[in-house]
Amino acid sequence: MNIKIVCVGKIKEKFYRDAVAEYEKRLSRYCKLQIVEVADEKTADHCSQTESLQVREKEANRLLSHIKDTEYVIALAIEGKAPDSPGLARQLEQLALNGKSSLVFVIGGSLGLHPTVMKRADEAISFSAMTFPH
Repeated sequence: MNIKIVCVGKIKEKFYRDAVAEYEKRLSRYCKLQIVEVADEKTADHCSQTESLQVREKEANRLLSHIKDTEYVIALAIEGKAPDSPGLARQLEQLALNGKSSLVFVIGGSLGLHPTVMKRADEAISFSAMTFPH
């Protein structure tokens, strides 16, 4: 199985990069993993809805440029379903059994994902209602 993570922003802290490298090593026995980081847009602290939409649109264009038509896309979004770990594992297994061998997980920036990304996604999942750095 091929798994790609396409996300907004760069991992800056060394300890996070080290953790990512460790998980890449662990996962290499089970799948081919690729991580694509796209640039984030600078955002004012209290931006308007219009400014927020414009920022998310620019980030969406960058994200979508790394997604092929043949890939199964899972958006990570607060409004998505919240599976438990065994449920997610079963879901990934079912996707593989159904011929979906190229999966893309999409992670938006601090303002979330633009509607065009959500429309492209085959489904949305949520790891938590909280926002975490990625």
